[in-house]
Amino acid sequence: MMTDPKAKFGRMVGTRFIDRRNVLRGSGIAMSLPWLSAMQPALAKENPRSPERFVAVTLGLGLVASNLVPEQEGADYQSSLYLQGMEDLRDRYTVFSGVSHPGVKGGHRAEASILTAAPMGSSGRAKNTISVDQYLAKYRGNETRFPSLVLSTGGSTSPCYTENGAMIPPLDRASRLFELLFVDESPEARKQQEARIKQGRSIMDLVGSEAKSLQQKLGSQDRERLEAFFSSVRNLEKRMAETEKWATLPKPEIGQSAPIDIANPSDLIGRQKTMFELIKLALQTDSTRYVTLHLPGAGGVIPIQGVDQGYHNLSHHGKDEAKLEQLALVESALVKEWAEFLRSLRGHSDTSGNLLDHTSVLLTSNLGNASNHDNRNMPVLFAGGPFGHGKHLAFDQRNNYPLPNLFVSILQANGLAVDQFATSTGTMAGLDRRPV
Repeated sequence: MMTDPKAKFGRMVGTRFIDRRNVLRGSGIAMSLPWLSAMQPALAKENPRSPERFVAVTLGLGLVASNLVPEQEGADYQSSLYLQGMEDLRDRYTVFSGVSHPGVKGGHRAEASILTAAPMGSSGRAKNTISVDQYLAKYRGNETRFPSLVLSTGGSTSPCYTENGAMIPPLDRASRLFELLFVDESPEARKQQEARIKQGRSIMDLVGSEAKSLQQKLGSQDRERLEAFFSSVRNLEKRMAETEKWATLPKPEIGQSAPIDIANPSDLIGRQKTMFELIKLALQTDSTRYVTLHLPGAGGVIPIQGVDQGYHNLSHHGKDEAKLEQLALVESALVKEWAEFLRSLRGHSDTSGNLLDHTSVLLTSNLGNASNHDNRNMPVLFAGGPFGHGKHLAFDQRNNYPLPNLFVSILQANGLAVDQFATSTGTMAGLDRRPV
């Protein structure tokens, strides 16, 4: 169902409209506004619900099932190692087990199938199809500035594909994403903003007068939302300035040999955290409603205390206890950042609830067992959106349930009248809508 292009997005505030596409402007800056109550139609009989959104977080190296999947099914499960720090979110996410994409094989090659569910085989001859995020972008993406955002923490591959089966290269630099969201496109404007970040100056310095004028026209709840948004921007800029500072400092000399794989360091957790902060801002400003963040299987040592072997090497653990212990540290950190992202969405009030109430967030991987390249029993955590959560939905570990059924549920939640996606057989069994 397409949005009526003639529909009004504004509401009278005093004697003027606040259009949802309005921006605050400064020298070289075009800063989108978050979704505010003052952007709703003035004569609406009911408060319109906030738009539905979808964020997919995909992992190139899976998650160890015994550390992720609870032993019990249903609502009374005991949290696994990776879920123990998420008790406060328990009623906002669902754990799936015994699910996979029918017919998908090929180990690492199946990374291309995470969001398409298309069997790619092992010969490289198969043609891919459209991914679920791009399906949403095709039919609903015209409602925002960016139909979708395809992101990565590093590398040139993504699980996002067009309907012609062409992979969409990801944006893997947080600074470039920041520019896309907040900086005019001229080369000079980008250089100015890079200099401001290095100097610790905020975008808020440039749009301050406009921001202050706007806040005076808004109600108390909208003022609070706007100030929370401005604080998020300031904090992110501060983090980016600190990153820039460390990048220019000389590294200390040490009198010992480098640990394994240290020649190719990979701060996967840090980049994940920064990207999540930017994704939240993109959703807040309604710059896009569909985002994919891919975390590829980096080969370097993740800078976490207790880890001295490369991430990819650890994933091929062969049940080696020492490797499994280090891998658990890495994967726990990945899941923890995903949980922090959920908390950040939950903590942002929306016009009808909070941002998590209207954002479906998926965490999954093509590998159910990275050590032996098994594509069955994919790890799946699913949170937020208009769904009822708080359960472990356990399906047959030998005869997996089709994960594309979840994609059908997601598409329907975003207003698309579809009953089929790839090899789906219906909507996701056991995943009900929450009461509105």
